[in-house]
Amino acid sequence: MLNQAKKLAPEMIRLRRDFHRHPELSFKETRTARVVAETLSEIGGIRVRTGVGKTGVVGELGSGRGPTIAIRADMDALPITEQNNVAYASQNPGVMHACGHDAHTAILLGVAHLLKDAFARENLPGTVRFVFQPSEEDTDAEGVSGAPRMIDDGALKGVDAVIALHVISNNSPGVVSVESGWFSAAVDTFDARITASGGHGAYPHLGTDPLWMLGPVLMALHGIVARKIDPKQPAVVSLGQVHAGTTSNVIPHQVYLQGTLRSTDPAVREQLVAEVERALSVVRPLGGDFSLEVGRGYPATWNDPTVTGWIETVASDLVGPGMVQQAPMGMGAEDFAYMCQQAPGAMFLLGAATPDGVARNHHTNIFDIDESVMPAGAAILAETARRFLRGNLPRPAAGATHSRQ
Repeated sequence: MLNQAKKLAPEMIRLRRDFHRHPELSFKETRTARVVAETLSEIGGIRVRTGVGKTGVVGELGSGRGPTIAIRADMDALPITEQNNVAYASQNPGVMHACGHDAHTAILLGVAHLLKDAFARENLPGTVRFVFQPSEEDTDAEGVSGAPRMIDDGALKGVDAVIALHVISNNSPGVVSVESGWFSAAVDTFDARITASGGHGAYPHLGTDPLWMLGPVLMALHGIVARKIDPKQPAVVSLGQVHAGTTSNVIPHQVYLQGTLRSTDPAVREQLVAEVERALSVVRPLGGDFSLEVGRGYPATWNDPTVTGWIETVASDLVGPGMVQQAPMGMGAEDFAYMCQQAPGAMFLLGAATPDGVARNHHTNIFDIDESVMPAGAAILAETARRFLRGNLPRPAAGATHSRQ
């Protein structure tokens, strides 16, 4: 499978660079979706459905009889102006593939090529569903991202397992990192306002000052993880915005704060919200008040142990055990989590650091990858699906997606 994938490298690189030149923001991936649908049709034998989850594409290969495995790639870009001096740099001002979704999409099209050949050669049972997802980076006006939209449109109906990869620009090229259990964190945001009377800067004793109240609030917020959360549980409380005032001699009547909450355990997720509210409440004895709004984001991603084992085994067989390592859980968020709630699933990381030694971090204007790793990613996904359909891999435990989220 890896040798066959290497023969597809020029085509995957061509597609990746095409997507990179023409990035599209969340739920606006119309050109990307068109190219994906056209490529799947050209491969042949794949039933193609467009407009899934607004701008997503689903391709289905196989008889429909037997097990079904889904393979997911995200397609959207970010609102970033690219600074790379490369021939395939973004031609869409202010928009850039700065997280590798262009590579994910091209790799999954390579997987479709590989599995089309495998079905023809081996008469494989079952079905593979290629899920090209919009809007992993953002949400629509109703606060819903691409994965739930695709699920609502039946993209995972009848699926027995779901797998995916994510390139990572600061890991050595070709290194496969995967870990069972929690893989990424749940994310929530909070918007808060500390309110008081404000007043004249020369006469602070005549009013109440929300900036003075901000001090103990900051101490309380930053003490939540250190003193309120079980130290064995992953948790983050970070402030991203603090705004107040308009001029030097006016005490403002409010301070605005915005931050992010990260967790894995559902009970800790609820505790973080309660502790943020408690931290803000310290303003009341000081003569102020507060308001708090919490926006619920993606849940934590649970890598099913059995599916994770499939990827570890296949990756070790294809690229060698020395190139496979455990991935420490990160506190970033990934809406693939919703798919892992629908079927046992797992995501792995594919190292793709560029050979120039420059730190081309995700979500920066110089992000880029070593494209030579793409065949390995395609081969691991395709071979995992192939072995699953052939019955060469153990089945996940019943109910593996429930109770953990």
